[in-house]
Amino acid sequence: MSRWPDLRVRSEALELMDDRAIAGPELREALGQLRWINWLLGAAWPTLEGVVRLWLQAGRPRRVTLLDVGAGSGDVNRLLLRWAAWWGIDLRITLVDVHPDTCATAAAQFQHEPRVQVVCADLFNLPFNHVDMVSASLVLHHIPTVQLPLVVSTLLEAARIGVVINDLQRHVVAWAAIWLATRLFSCNRMLRYDAPLSVRRGFQRADFAHLPVAPHVTRLHCRWRPLFRYLIVAAKVPAR
Repeated sequence: MSRWPDLRVRSEALELMDDRAIAGPELREALGQLRWINWLLGAAWPTLEGVVRLWLQAGRPRRVTLLDVGAGSGDVNRLLLRWAAWWGIDLRITLVDVHPDTCATAAAQFQHEPRVQVVCADLFNLPFNHVDMVSASLVLHHIPTVQLPLVVSTLLEAARIGVVINDLQRHVVAWAAIWLATRLFSCNRMLRYDAPLSVRRGFQRADFAHLPVAPHVTRLHCRWRPLFRYLIVAAKVPAR
């Protein structure tokens, strides 16, 4: 096993997946394996919980628009679509990612789903304003610590109802488990490097202390969820 990491502070090392020059079969393979990992670890459930909380607080609207920022393959949204269909909600999702190959992968995954569109755009230059909800699933750990307040403010500005953030807890058990799993079950260079680093770039509760709580945000709740996740739900003050 590689040298035991110091998890007292977030790592600022860059993940290979954040290198826009890396593309092609290696990236597509890594995205495919990440979809399996997300499914096995129930990565979509905290996001669904956050969306449901905002939906209830907003009075159970029958139509909801959602912007998923840094969506990757967009796989966590399949659970949201099933939930919306069950409750008869007209849910429209826009997946946004900055990498063209990642966007192409997401578009292929949802090519037969009319409720989903894919847009290639940068987080700091979003082509949409004032959708109902904004979600960021497993995105914030890619952001340098110094930029976190700006990123969260950007997400809040784009949302009418609120923002749902679902990300990793920085924990030794999570790091050791994903390090071992990727070496037993994957030969993909990106996944073997990025998955353990993602945990090192993850969070502990104190890391969220400096996230912005603007006057138009009624509450910002941070909750721990099983399998080393944090769920942050920021609800906005309803327009009068």
